[in-house]
Amino acid sequence: MKRALVSVSDKTGIVDFVKGLKAAGYEIISTGGTKKALDEAGLAPIGISEVTGFPEILDGRVKTLHPKVHGGLLAVRSNPDHMAQLKELNIECIDLVCVNLYPFKQTVQKEDVSHEEIIENIDIGGPSMLRSASKNYQSVTVVTDPADYDKVLNEIQTNGDTTLATREALAAKVFRTTAQYDAMIADYLTKKEGNEFPEKLTITFDKVQDLRYGENPHQKAAFYKGMKPQYSLANAQQLHGKELSYNNIQDGNAAIEILKDFEGQHAAIGLKHMNPCGIGIGSSIEEAWDKCFEADSVSIFGGIVAFNDVVNVAVAEKLSKIFLEIVIAPDFEPEAFKILTKKKNIRLLKLDVTQEVNNKFKYTNVNDGLLVQELDTKKITKDDLKCVTDRKPTEEEIDQLLFAWKVVKHVKSNAIVLVKDNMTVGVGAGQMNRVGAAEIAIKEAGEKAKGSVLASDAFFPYRDTVDAAIKAGVTAVIQPGGSIRDQESIDACNEAGIAMVYTGVRHFKH
Repeated sequence: MKRALVSVSDKTGIVDFVKGLKAAGYEIISTGGTKKALDEAGLAPIGISEVTGFPEILDGRVKTLHPKVHGGLLAVRSNPDHMAQLKELNIECIDLVCVNLYPFKQTVQKEDVSHEEIIENIDIGGPSMLRSASKNYQSVTVVTDPADYDKVLNEIQTNGDTTLATREALAAKVFRTTAQYDAMIADYLTKKEGNEFPEKLTITFDKVQDLRYGENPHQKAAFYKGMKPQYSLANAQQLHGKELSYNNIQDGNAAIEILKDFEGQHAAIGLKHMNPCGIGIGSSIEEAWDKCFEADSVSIFGGIVAFNDVVNVAVAEKLSKIFLEIVIAPDFEPEAFKILTKKKNIRLLKLDVTQEVNNKFKYTNVNDGLLVQELDTKKITKDDLKCVTDRKPTEEEIDQLLFAWKVVKHVKSNAIVLVKDNMTVGVGAGQMNRVGAAEIAIKEAGEKAKGSVLASDAFFPYRDTVDAAIKAGVTAVIQPGGSIRDQESIDACNEAGIAMVYTGVRHFKH
């Protein structure tokens, strides 16, 4: 008779699974709460203490850490010496292990949870049994996910046992599971000690979905999410439209990152290829959208739009007249939703924009490496500005400069942004030199450049960018300062009678 050891925290489907195993001739061994659940279902499993000849001790902390368990799992069935030792020590083989682990992830995410409770939910015996069984997958079937119960039962019922290929796949899944489990524990304890950049870094994610392809059709791709619920596209609810693509997710993430800098204001973000093409703020969500669209009505075609307020009918009617890939908002009025869903493919995402960004760090992969840095959450207020020119900016110019500074932070470097009347009028992104980015922004703004303000994500190495801005009619400039040629740019502003302020902060985005 084959034997199965069953000990699960998540009891989803376990009674039916064990019924199937018993029907296939398996003898069932169980522990603690799992045994109680199986007893109540009339399945009468053997208690683990009957196998080990030793009681569960230390409030259940030690019950399966015993040679009669791990010997029965690890013995190589084709090795005569192993089998002779089992017989000599009166140890029986265990052919199947069904174990899932204490809910560490769920525990650490609970509000006001104590450190003691978190530590108590670190499973020791479970991972040990899973690892032993997985190491010996040639002979032992190991199941840790209820989603695999049906497949395992079907193979046993059809063939009398699982196939080697299935056992190997299940073993690999186990090691992924235990690796993630250990990574979560390490993350918790590392953060508790305040070690931000440990000597070893293991981060872990769960798959959200396979994607049709990556940036291009010839590239395979998938989407994964982190362990902690937070402000993330992965936690948005898709209400309508096609599945998100790789590029959709990249752009959507960039859009919601920008939204976070406009909390407390009605804001509309238009985005294309991870750069904002138009941003507007206003006294209402409709006014914000009108400014966003006016900012660049050409580039928004096929783009992403994100709002930090509920989309109403008036806004929905305007959105429906152009081709958009995604609309992200806290919600949609029922009639607005009806208007937008007339388009079959448009993706409508509902996202709680009040959620916190729990993650402090940004991870960027390079060939065979990972760069880790703090997220760029630095905010600048009026009090942080240092005026370096003879003319001081007006109150209206200060408001527009701060708006422009919020935007330029999210534009790929080298970045120049022109702003006027609470909307972007020109965006120059990702250029190899700063004056080139300025020329693009100025050309895009056209006549709207007159009376606008300019933001630069980094200092001006020469006065040429300021000269171009003056020629276009810019009235005020915001930049970090810090160039050895700063005085040249200051002189250019003073000659033209425009204002320039320093932030002392740079916002490179590569």
